Amino acid sequence: MLLDVQNLTTRFHTHDGEVCAVNNINFSVEAGECLGVVGESGSGKTQAFLSIMGLLAKNGSADGQVYFDGRQILGLSGNELNNLRGVEFSMIFQDPMTSLNPFMRISRQMTEVLSEHQGLSEKDAVKRSLDLLDLVGIPEAKKRFSMYPHEFSGGMRQRVMIAMALLCEPKLLIADEPTTALDVTVQAQILELIARLGSELNMATVLITHDLGVIAGLSDRVMVMYGGRIVEKAPVRDLFKQPQHPYSKGLLESMPRVDDSNNKSLYTIPGQPPDLQALPLGCAFIPRCEHAFAPCENQVPDLVKISSDRFKACHLEELP
Repeated sequence: MLLDVQNLTTRFHTHDGEVCAVNNINFSVEAGECLGVVGESGSGKTQAFLSIMGLLAKNGSADGQVYFDGRQILGLSGNELNNLRGVEFSMIFQDPMTSLNPFMRISRQMTEVLSEHQGLSEKDAVKRSLDLLDLVGIPEAKKRFSMYPHEFSGGMRQRVMIAMALLCEPKLLIADEPTTALDVTVQAQILELIARLGSELNMATVLITHDLGVIAGLSDRVMVMYGGRIVEKAPVRDLFKQPQHPYSKGLLESMPRVDDSNNKSLYTIPGQPPDLQALPLGCAFIPRCEHAFAPCENQVPDLVKISSDRFKACHLEELP
């Protein structure tokens, strides 16, 4: 087991009170597999992995156990985590312009990582950096190496971020909405690149997204989050074929289909995502669920095993 997360809870202390963004979640990731994490904005998917990386905002705190390659990493000091981040595990953030230093050339941002973490000479660091830029498809990498981030297009900046995340050949890559704001052609190229590198390097990948189409194309397993909790875990084909939670079913029905000839209006899940400071007493999805019944009102459903590799958190024995 490469990543094993047990009872992870993430809280933020605000002027309006405490917000529990991630509530007692459990999951694991094997070497070489791709885990898709899906849910609406505010579901807790990004904060869960920022907790694991030790990158929460100052008003945030995380409890639980996170084992990476057998080592407990939750609660390590900043210096200890710096020796792991970018080396053992890396994260690609949503917006490369806020992740890349706008005042530093790409060359310096890349070579510093290799000098700091792997002790490479300047010459070797430059060679390794150029090799990675070529690998992620940056055209004329040697010519562009000394450019600033603003001189790259959005798609090129995202490729640079992927190259930087892979510099030290991490065992785990966490990609948070890696194709946000990119055009469709570039999206496909980036996703194909992530899949290919995962296969070639036997690297575990966590793909955080709201796009189920992306999940279908890359993931081996899917974890669906809602209101800070996991509501369903399943192999990707099983989830798409027969979802077991009303929220998962709603997400799938909300996807436009090119083979739909009935010209029906696109389905939308009614209502709004929950307020994490005022969650219902029972199931967080109850205000939006057409299948809700008495137990849902005052009892939070546990995530239970329903088959050898499927889990759901729902009081319904089976979806109608």
